[in-house]
Amino acid sequence: MIYHLTLKAVGIAVGLLLIITHAFAYLQQSRSIAWARAFPRARVESGILLAAAAVWSFALVRQIDLGEFSNLRSLMLLAIVAGAILSWFYVEEFLAVRALGMLLLLAAEPLLEAAVLRNEPTRLLLVVLAYAWIIAGLFFVGMPYLLRDAVGWVTARPWRWEAGCIAGTLYGLAILLCAILLW
Repeated sequence: MIYHLTLKAVGIAVGLLLIITHAFAYLQQSRSIAWARAFPRARVESGILLAAAAVWSFALVRQIDLGEFSNLRSLMLLAIVAGAILSWFYVEEFLAVRALGMLLLLAAEPLLEAAVLRNEPTRLLLVVLAYAWIIAGLFFVGMPYLLRDAVGWVTARPWRWEAGCIAGTLYGLAILLCAILLW
């Protein structure tokens, strides 16, 4: 195990994250929609997300057991730093979406690790979310224009945005309640 997080701690953190972000997006619709439309090409956000993904990847590679690839650890660490720097300078198209995809892929692991070998059926709320993040992360890294298209579709009608915000808030509330009451 890498993170040593309990199901309860992960559930509370993820539940609060979903509730806060989706409730804010619902309450500040015009501001959130404008931000969501600008996000795929946002340079500042891309730098922040790329740096976070690079630091997280660097920390993981530095600490995990690489088995027969342990002798390549230094090269991998150098590749992470070089890749982040080169991406910042040369990958301008949808870099924020690609970096978000990297973070989603990294964030799915603690959720799955916390839920492994647990008997509670409600743990599947986190497992489903983790696999949704994995699928989204893969698409965001490989085909980042899909997020731009999805944001365009969701923001085309106000009821779509509101339905997404309400669904995300309710999902976060379900996870939070399970974490507090059942896990």
